Amino acid sequence: MGIPGSRLTNLDSVRRIAVVGGVGSGKSSLARRLARRAELPYVELDSLRYLPHWKKVAEQTFFDEVVRNAGASEWVIDGNYELTRDIVWIRAQVLIWVDYPLRIVVWRLLKRTAQRLMTGEVFANGNREPFWRLFGPNSIVLWAIRSHGPRRRRFEELLATTRYAHLHVLRLRSQREADAYLIQNESTSKQTAS
Repeated sequence: MGIPGSRLTNLDSVRRIAVVGGVGSGKSSLARRLARRAELPYVELDSLRYLPHWKKVAEQTFFDEVVRNAGASEWVIDGNYELTRDIVWIRAQVLIWVDYPLRIVVWRLLKRTAQRLMTGEVFANGNREPFWRLFGPNSIVLWAIRSHGPRRRRFEELLATTRYAHLHVLRLRSQREADAYLIQNESTSKQTAS
């Protein structure tokens, strides 16, 4: 499916970028790289949603924090929370959708989660990956599998509406596309700086 605006190639004049995609797709890594390259503040919605020990922030508090961050003039925000989607998407100029095949997402998620378990990596407000998030009843892997298709269909529906017609949408379907896009923007950035 072709998405309007998907031919956007240069981010130099863009000040608000939303990055979305399935859990484990690499959206946060891509968003951090984009924010560094464009010298924009980076906002990770998971860090606004969770306190240490995976305690969720109250919904109103989370909502208010997203409103405050999305109200800024510049940012790269990554995350997929339905509660706050409209706030971010309405303010964004560009939406980058990391939409890799499910097999790639599951493999990356397994690899990332295993690495976090082994190293004790700290992320999202001091949280660590607990073993139950890999194999328990609320497994992040099962969530990735169950949500992949429905999220893809929902994003396609939403992006076909006039409400989000202002967005320049870039749908990245492989790591190669994501890398090429970053390289292209790095090259463009260096050319305009010269």
